[in-house]
Amino acid sequence: MTRAAAVIGSVGVLVAAWLLLVSMNGALDDERAFRAAVGCASGSGEADRRDGDCLWTVAARIERTEEETGRKTSSYWLYVTEADGTSSRTRITGSAQEHPVARAQARVEVTYWRGQIRYVDFDSGRRYTTADPRGDYKLFCAWGLAVGFHGLLYLWLWYWNARLSAGPPRTAGWQAGVPVAGGFCLTAVGAFAPWPTDSPAAAFRLVGVCALVVVAACSVAALVLWWRRRGDDTVAVTPVVPAAEQVFPGRILGEIPYASGTSRKGYLVAGPARLAATPDRTGAADRRQVPPTLTPIRVRPPYWTDPARTGNALRSLVLECEDDGVRVLIVTRGKHMPWVLGALQPAPCANSSGRRNTDVP
Repeated sequence: MTRAAAVIGSVGVLVAAWLLLVSMNGALDDERAFRAAVGCASGSGEADRRDGDCLWTVAARIERTEEETGRKTSSYWLYVTEADGTSSRTRITGSAQEHPVARAQARVEVTYWRGQIRYVDFDSGRRYTTADPRGDYKLFCAWGLAVGFHGLLYLWLWYWNARLSAGPPRTAGWQAGVPVAGGFCLTAVGAFAPWPTDSPAAAFRLVGVCALVVVAACSVAALVLWWRRRGDDTVAVTPVVPAAEQVFPGRILGEIPYASGTSRKGYLVAGPARLAATPDRTGAADRRQVPPTLTPIRVRPPYWTDPARTGNALRSLVLECEDDGVRVLIVTRGKHMPWVLGALQPAPCANSSGRRNTDVP
């Protein structure tokens, strides 16, 4: 997990740097060149005007329109024939029935820049095509910020794991959950910020303001959770003896014959005075019964140093046990832990008077 997080995080940061420094800057250069372009000189050749950095406007006639399907955003193809008989097409966002309406045989003017039609002038207005380079940087900026923050999140997880492995093993779910929640919030902010703003600088300012808010909120949440969970991390759980067998996700870890298999998915079967591990979600096959020598010690949150961590660290609990000197861990969700403790309680036995003894030492 630690090595994978470092690799994913590093790749994410490198991809983000490429998107923001290369792809986005290239799109911004194209936008600035398009905004600064002027009409082509009359003396230049047609090929130079059509494919050059100047704006070349020619008269044309609409042949037909064709709705584009299979896209989330509606658009249509506009087929035109120019005065010299050249036929071409361009795609416009929206519907052909939107103002200005694109009608067959209507006269229009199409404007080329670097070999593509960038906008079309109708009698009642101008429509920019999907080849309009203005705002193209926003897609690269959004992806760059989102991938960058996501990569930083993985690098933080790598650092957190590495730091904890050299220190005390104890950790609570919030110590990982709060930074992860903040990282996902910043990822969402980065993906959203370029769209309502009109420049990369404005998008970065919006991200900066939101980052301050996210950091402040996470700091307050971490302080509150730390205050609530300071001291001993033992979790008080009241045992509940299942009236009938219950099958639920969970694993038994340790160097014992009844441990769960190597698969990360496992199940526990809890009943009155019996607990078993099984890979079968129905609990009917390949049961590994827990012996009576297993002694529960305490319930606690998951540790980063636990072997083969499973489940959601925010919702899981770990039961520390001992079996003839061997350390055993039982991992399951918090809502199922009462059944585990209840199943490990010894069965009531009858005394000499014929009454059942229900006292548990």
